Parts: sequence; structure tokens; C-alpha cells
Amino acid sequence: MFLLAEMYLSFAFAGQFVARQTPKLIRYSNKGDVMTLYAHSCKDRRQPIEDHLNQVAYMAKCFAEGFKAEDWAYLAGLWHDIGKYQQSFQEKLEGIEQKVDHKIVGALLGLKQNPQIGLPLAFIIDGHHLGLSNFSTLQQRIKEKSSLLDDIISDIPEIITNSKLPSLPERFLPTGQKLSRQQREILWRNMEFWIRFVFSCLVDADFLDTEEFMKGNIRTYTDDYDSIHTILKKFESELDKIIENITQTPVNIIRADVLKICRDKAKSQMGIFNLTVPTGGGKTLSGMNFALRHAKHHNLKRIIVVIPFTSIIEQNAGEYSKKIGKHNVIEHHSNLDPNKETPHNKLASENWDAPIIVTTSVQFFESLFSNKPSRCRKLHNISESVIILDEVQTLPTQFLRAILDSLNELVSHYRCSVVLSTATPPALQNRPGFDDGLKDIQKIIESPQEFYQNLKRVEVRWPDIEKPPIEWEELADELINHDKVLAIVHRRDDAYQLAKLLPSEGLFHLSTLMCPKHRSDVLAKIRESVKKERICRLVSTQLVEAGVDIDFPNVYRALGGLDSMAQAAGRCNREGNPKKGNVVIFLSPSQPPPGILRKAFESMKSLLNRNKSPDICQPEIFDEFFKELYHKSMLDAEGIMTLRQEFKFAEVAEKFQMIEDGFSKPIIVPYSDSEECLYQFRELPSQKTRRTLQQYSVNIYVQDFELLKQNYAIELIHDTVYALIQQYHHLYDQQFGMVIKEPIYPSTESLNL
Repeated sequence: MFLLAEMYLSFAFAGQFVARQTPKLIRYSNKGDVMTLYAHSCKDRRQPIEDHLNQVAYMAKCFAEGFKAEDWAYLAGLWHDIGKYQQSFQEKLEGIEQKVDHKIVGALLGLKQNPQIGLPLAFIIDGHHLGLSNFSTLQQRIKEKSSLLDDIISDIPEIITNSKLPSLPERFLPTGQKLSRQQREILWRNMEFWIRFVFSCLVDADFLDTEEFMKGNIRTYTDDYDSIHTILKKFESELDKIIENITQTPVNIIRADVLKICRDKAKSQMGIFNLTVPTGGGKTLSGMNFALRHAKHHNLKRIIVVIPFTSIIEQNAGEYSKKIGKHNVIEHHSNLDPNKETPHNKLASENWDAPIIVTTSVQFFESLFSNKPSRCRKLHNISESVIILDEVQTLPTQFLRAILDSLNELVSHYRCSVVLSTATPPALQNRPGFDDGLKDIQKIIESPQEFYQNLKRVEVRWPDIEKPPIEWEELADELINHDKVLAIVHRRDDAYQLAKLLPSEGLFHLSTLMCPKHRSDVLAKIRESVKKERICRLVSTQLVEAGVDIDFPNVYRALGGLDSMAQAAGRCNREGNPKKGNVVIFLSPSQPPPGILRKAFESMKSLLNRNKSPDICQPEIFDEFFKELYHKSMLDAEGIMTLRQEFKFAEVAEKFQMIEDGFSKPIIVPYSDSEECLYQFRELPSQKTRRTLQQYSVNIYVQDFELLKQNYAIELIHDTVYALIQQYHHLYDQQFGMVIKEPIYPSTESLNL
């Protein structure tokens, strides 16, 4: 039996679609000619409905080629706005204020043709403005609006209404075999995922065509990117220059070996790859070289680099931009990403049409499970990509089942290859007791153990977990004994407290209370200071761990998960000097934040009870740690998998929040040329100007945001973008970033005015 018919989800009201005799509404101009009906109006211009429908249908069809859904995307585009043939909608364009439901009409047409096969299209068309609904919500809307199609169908051109529903992809069709419950649930989740991607094609095409019309038929997006072939040539030319000029140290020899292996393995069959290289082994550039060669060999469209923290997006994006051209790279994270559906921020949202995308884990996975058009419009551009998951060990355990399921699906049906890049390999492979794991992982580095031993360049001192934690004052006294030292703590407030106890000479501070541009500038100063004979003491949160290119002879790290300890050690003696680096793990006065970091901390204490001095250069120790961590954790804590197979799109989006929704809000802070960027954004809110503002945004707690708002310290610039106003610029400290303490006052200079 057909898959959708097997589901308990069915339209019991399908029989309500009975053709009725409705008088045809023929509209005439004052000259007696048949009037043209319109989809949009802007000033003195109007866009005919047929033009909009045909253009959106064609674009959506092109977008769906990568996953073989062209016919479905075309029909979604052709039918998505047929509700605008209503007399009431045309009156609305004339300025008559009234509520008109135009979205549901195309959904009704699909269901009228076939209530079962038309169900996916109903989700897609009905959701193209406000988002994909839960099944029950869509069902209720269909019942309430079932007569609307019959009221206007005679006004819709027959060439549109006569278009027929295509066949569903073969994997959703009956096989003649009775499916088990587990097999049916897998198929339902696969269809839910497929609906998201066709939806993406529709909303991106709709946004692009609408934006072009609103801007006066001026193209507001570019496609003048270099090809993957050209980018590969540029990238390898730059790498070859580096290799020719570097000193032949043991570390550099290993980096060259890793690069050669990555290049040689790039012609492998598409799938999931594991790139396990010890910190300092050059996996960032070697992994990109693998991805570019792999993309060229398999004729893929782009590389998507997924990074856990915004702190290293600008670093990695900057490295790629230098080697392949800034115009080929889009840096996109969740700061300032539209979190409210408004016409302006929909059009300004990102669609990932560049060949190189550098984004965060939050942005990537929350988009995959979102239901909002502005977040989903990029999804179709994920197909036909190489996805590099950098520092893959940081994936959130509470959503691990859904994340791994989506990666398996991207590889199986959307022409993607996935590269798991890490120095601390988590236990993500499919195995007994972990059926949701990744399947058929191919190793790029066959024997990483040899590299780990050759790159062993630090001595680690572990704490006695039976003793009480060290106090901040005592730790500060110990740090002062080192001219060059990095201290990594659990929380932003910890970093602030500890830094305040240290001498100001050569003191640096890093936390997410500083905007990305500020952090990037500080990191540049730190690198320069470490190289020279001067004092350099850095106090930071864990944002410096995963992939940040800094190198200290001494590193102190608050005890946390084993992966974090290894990443911290990776900031020590990166160049492999003969004298080994010094890594000290200490028990902090504070504990890690609740959630996965706290669970990792507890798992690490259990590991230390069994092994007082674990060797972070042994990959096997990470397998032991992660298996224990995953055993302690709920890998589908919000029930995402069940919600997906029940087609509850809105509920999935609400539950899948890697950063808890409402936990923090972004504001634009005064740093460098942020004022000039704000001016440009005010003049023309767009994808481009919104991107430039990202480097000046800081996420603050909601209670702090409300405090600033109550004191009129921030202003709404446009839609969802807030900025600190001039009288309160002093709240952004040039060393510590945002420092918010009650009571809040404007600057004395503004009071004197």
C-alpha cells in the first residue's frame, strides 16, 4: 500500500472536494479590455500573477535538480500564489484593508487532485509565508477553507489548474513487501526531510523573484562566483607556495604528509569520511583541499564548513578568503539571523548560493529542522555539497539522534559527502546498541595513532579530584609566575573575575561578550605578543579551544570533558618545540554550565577515578570517554525523531534549539567601524549589509537585554536588529566587551550636553 495511505495521518474530509457551479468573475478595465491580475504592487509598478508564478516555478525547478525533485518544485512554484486570483486580494492591492488567505488555495488544488499524493505539496504551499505547519494545524485549515478553491477556480487559467501532480520519489512508493513499524517510521522521516527541501526551493525562488520586483527589476543577488575548478587551482597554488617555503620541522613534515593523504583520497566514492588528525596537524587546510578535490571529481557545487563556535568562523573564513578570494566565501552564523518572520528580514536572509560557506553548527542544524521560510530557504543549496563538520566532537548530545539521522539522509539522497574533522574523535559510528550512528564511515587517515605519537609535544598535569578546588586568587598568583600563559575557564564571569586579579601589563581577555571583530583583533595582538619577548597572559572562555590558532608554552584549563582538555592542550606548543609545553588541569571554583558541559565534566571525573593520568595522545581513550558520555545522555531529549515522523514541523522547530530560544539576544556594539556599517544597513537593509553587521554583534542574556531596553540604552534599527545608542557606548569595554551592571547610566559627556 502507498506509504501515505499506511499512515494514520489521512484527510478524512477528502470527499468534501466537490465541484460547484460558480459564476466566472471576469474583470474589465475602463476601456473594456480584460484586466490583468497582479501578485505584487510597489509604488507605481505591478507584477502580473502569471509572470510571478512562471518565474518562481522555473527557479524552483532549477533549485531542485540536485535531489531529483524538479517536477514537484515546479508545481509548487506554479500553484503557490493562485489564491491571489481572488477579487479580495486584488482589492487589497488597491489599498482596501482586509485579510485574505491566498496561501491555502494551491494546497487545496493539490489535495483535490489526490488527497494522498497531494499532502506533501499542501504542507509546502500552505507554509510558504508563515512556515511549515503541524499536520493537525494544516488539517484544520483545510477543513475550514475547503470551499475557497471552488469559489475562484474558474478565474484561474486552465493551463495552471490542468497541471498534474507528478509521481513521488521511488523510495516512497510501495514495494509489495509489508514494512515493519521501524521501516515505516524511517520512511516517514525521510519524507518529512524531503518536504523541507522542496519547501526550500519554493521559498527561495519566491523571495528572489519578489525581491527583484520590489527593487525595480535590479538583481539583488549575485552569481559571479568562481567555479569549484578555479577555486581549487587557486587554493592548491597558495598551499604549494607555503609548502615550498616552510622550514622542515617535524610538525611541518607531518602537516605535509596529512595534506598529501587528503589529496590522494579525494577521488574516493561519495559518503561519510573521518579526518582524525591531532591538533596542529593542519587538518583545516588539508580538509578543505580534500573537499575541493572531492567536489571537483564528483561535480558538486559547494563546500559547507560547519564550525562549533563563532570565535573561529572569522579565522577560518579569513584563511579561505586569502587563498581563494573573499567574493567566493560567505561567513554566516546565527547572530542577527532573522528570528522573526517579517517581509524585510525574509528578503535579507541568507540562501547560501556561494561556493564556500563557513557557518556554525547552530545555524546549520537549526536550519535543517526549522519550519520558517527565512531559515529554510538555504536548504536546497546544501544538496550537492561537501559538508565539513569541524570539531565534530562538539555536537550536542541532546539532539544527536536527529543530527546523525539528517547526515545519513543527506549522504543517501541529496548528493552530499560529509567530512568529520576532529583531533578528538567521538564515537559516532553505527554499532550494536547505537543503531542511529553514522554508516560506512571511510577513514581518510588510516592510522592516525602514528601522527599522535609524533606530535606529542606537551606534558599534562592532572588534578587530584579528591582535593578541594583552587581559589581564583591562588590561581592568579600561579599564573603570574609565567610571562606567557593561557588560562581557560568555564564561564564568561569566571574569565572576567580572574582577569581582574592579574596585572594589566600584557593582559588579554577573550569571551563571547566581545564582538567577533574585537576578538579577531585581540587574537592578532596575542599572536604577535607570544612571538616576541614580551609578557602575554590570556584569560579566556573555551571559545579559544576548537581550532583557534594560538600557541602558548603554558596552558591552564579548568577540568571539563576529555575532548576539551585535549583541545586546550592543542593551544600549547603547537609548533613542536623540543622543550615540551606545560598543560595544567585544575579544579575550578565554579562548575561548568548545566547540560552537556556538566555531563562531560562528570564523565571526566569518572575516567580519572579509573585512570589517574589518561594519555590524550591515544585515540582509544576518547572512544571510552564518549561512549560513557553518550550512555549518560539522552540522545533525543526533546523527542525530535517522533515529532518528525508525525509531521509536526512547527513543534520540531520549537524543540530543536541548540541554543535555548529566548536565552540570549544580539545587539550591535560600538567597535571599530561599526557605526559606518550601521549607517549602510539603515540605508539599505539587505543580505549584504546584514552580513557586515554580524562582526559587530554580541549575544547578551535576555534579562540584560530587557534592562538595556528599559533604560533606553538600545534602539531598534530595523526589524530585529538592535544597537547600543551613543550615550551608552561606554558599556562596551575595549578590553572585556559588554559589561552590564546595575544601575545603568548614560555617559557623563552626554549628561553635560
